[in-house]
Amino acid sequence: MATAPAASTPQRRLHRVEFVAEFLNIGRSTAYEEIRLGRLRTVQVGRSRRVPTEYIEDYVELLKREADAA
Repeated sequence: MATAPAASTPQRRLHRVEFVAEFLNIGRSTAYEEIRLGRLRTVQVGRSRRVPTEYIEDYVELLKREADAA
């Protein structure tokens, strides 16, 4: 009899801005400035801003494209 694979722990998909700033090694105020400029996108969850994982990846890709263009 085959056993079912162990359930994997779901990965977090929405992140607090403070976590994203630390993860990207930028300051919290820089992260909020990038959000204000529309470069780092967020979603609204109640009264809080959260950054989906794919938006973090999009932001890193934007930075890479800008570095290549320079």
